[in-house]
Amino acid sequence: MGNPLTLTSDVINYLIYRYLQESGFSHTAFAFGHESSVTRTPIDPNNVPPGSLITFVQKGLQYLELEANIDSQDGEVDGEFKMLTPDELLCNNIDQLRMMVLDRKEERAKGPEKKGKKEKKEEKKEEPDNKKEKAQPSAPTPSTGPTPMEEDAAPSSSVTTLTGHESEVYSCAWSPTELLLASGSGDSTARIWNLAPGSNFSKSVVLHHEVKQDAKDITTLDWNQDGSLLGTGSYDGMARIWTKEGKLKQTLDKHHGPIFALKWNKKGDLLLSGSVDKTAIVWDAKLGEVKQIFEFHTAPTLDLDWRNNTTFASCSTDKLIYVCKLGETAPVKTFKGHTDEINAVRWDPSGKLLASCSDDRTAKVWSLSSGTDKCLHDFKDHSREIYTCRWSPTGAGSANPNLPLLLATASFDHTVKLWDVEAGKCVNSLEQHTQPVYSVSFSPNGKLVATGSFDRNMHVWSVEDGSLIRTFRGEAGIYEVCWSKEGERLAACYADHTLCVVDLRM
Repeated sequence: MGNPLTLTSDVINYLIYRYLQESGFSHTAFAFGHESSVTRTPIDPNNVPPGSLITFVQKGLQYLELEANIDSQDGEVDGEFKMLTPDELLCNNIDQLRMMVLDRKEERAKGPEKKGKKEKKEEKKEEPDNKKEKAQPSAPTPSTGPTPMEEDAAPSSSVTTLTGHESEVYSCAWSPTELLLASGSGDSTARIWNLAPGSNFSKSVVLHHEVKQDAKDITTLDWNQDGSLLGTGSYDGMARIWTKEGKLKQTLDKHHGPIFALKWNKKGDLLLSGSVDKTAIVWDAKLGEVKQIFEFHTAPTLDLDWRNNTTFASCSTDKLIYVCKLGETAPVKTFKGHTDEINAVRWDPSGKLLASCSDDRTAKVWSLSSGTDKCLHDFKDHSREIYTCRWSPTGAGSANPNLPLLLATASFDHTVKLWDVEAGKCVNSLEQHTQPVYSVSFSPNGKLVATGSFDRNMHVWSVEDGSLIRTFRGEAGIYEVCWSKEGERLAACYADHTLCVVDLRM
C-alpha cells in the first residue's frame, strides 16, 4: 500500500471494500467494488491485514488526541495526558480539543475530590464498550492461531499452491468424476486445474470471459453431474457453459444484473441462474436458450437450489423463499418467516427438507409436505449473520443412509454449528475461527467437515465429536472450501489470488 501516511482515494476505497467484505456485507462489497473499480488498483491484499479501515480510524483519533495534548509552547506532552471521547474528537476542531484538554487540567488542579458520582458512573459505563471494541474482528491481532491447530497443522509436503489468477479467487469446485478443480476470480477468468497424479499443477486451462464494462468478477460456478460441462456466472450478468477442456459452448445473455447463483439440475440438461435483477432463469443447456423466466421476487435473488430435475427453491433480499416448478406460472410454495435477507437455501439429500439461513441470525428448516407455511425448525443459536448452510451427505436419499442427517451453518460470529434436524438441536459448535466463516463443506462420507474463514485458516473437524482434526493456514482470507469426489483432497480459494489443495492422506 506504499507509504501508510499517504492515503489516496483508491486506498480509502479499497479499505472500505475490505471492511464491507470482512463485516459480511458481501453483496454491498460487490456493488461498491464494481462502481469504484477497486479490484483494478495495484494493491496487494496480503499487505492489508483484517480490520485495516478500523485501525486507520482508531489511529487517526489517537493522533488527534495526542495533538490536542501537546503543549503549544514547547511541543511536549506533559505527564497528565487527558483522554478524549470519540464523539469529542470527531465533532471538534483541534483548537476546541486543546481548550477541552486545558479545562480538564485546570479541574484536575483544583483537587481530585471535585469529581462527582455521575462522572465515576460514566467511567464505569464506558468500560464494557472498551472491552467490546477489543473483541471486534476489525481490531487486528498477531495471527498466531489457536494452540490446537499448531499440533494438527497440515504438513507442507501435503499442500499444493496453485497460482495464476490476478485477483481474488471467489469460488472453487471439484469435478464430480475426476481430479479437475475449477476456480473463478475477479480477474474475469475461470480456470480448470488438473490435479491427477503426474499432471503439471503449475498450468491450468484459462477460461477468458469477455465481460461487459468493468464487471470482471466470476461470482459462481458449477459442474454438471458427469463432469463434462462447467457453468460460470459473472458480475456482468452473463452465464456461460464450457467443456472440461475449456471450450466455450454457450453464452447465456438475458439477465440485467450480476449473477450470484448458478446450478445444474441432476440430469444435467438444464442450468438455473439467479440474479440481482430479481429473476431466476432456467436455460436449455444444449440449445443455449431460455426455457422459463421466474419473476416472483421483488429484490435481488441471492441463491437457489434444485430439488429435482424440474423443481427448485430460490431466496432473496426480499426475505422470501419460493419453490418453483418448470412449466408453472406461479410458485408451488412460498415460505415466509425470515426477518432479514436470506443468504442461502439448500435441499437435503431426500429432497423433502429445505434449509435456509439469513442475516436475521437464524437458520430454518422447511417441508413441502408439512401442510403449513411455517418452518419445522427455527435455529437461533448464532449471534451474528449466517452466511451459508450445507446438509451432510447422509440419511435418506444419500450415499450414506445409515448416518444421521445434519445441517451445518457458517456465521460471521466466527462459528460453525452442526444441527441434528430430527432432534431439533445443536449437537456441536465449532469455535476455533477468529474471523467470519464464509464456507463449510462436508466430506463425501459425511464423517468430516471443512470450514474456511477470513482468519486465513481452513479447519477440518470430526462430525462425530466436533474435535479439530487438521488445520492449514494460508496467507489471506478464504472464500470457499470444497472436497474432491473421493474425499482425499481439500481445496480452498483465497483473497491473495491463489488456491491451495491439501492432500489429507499425507
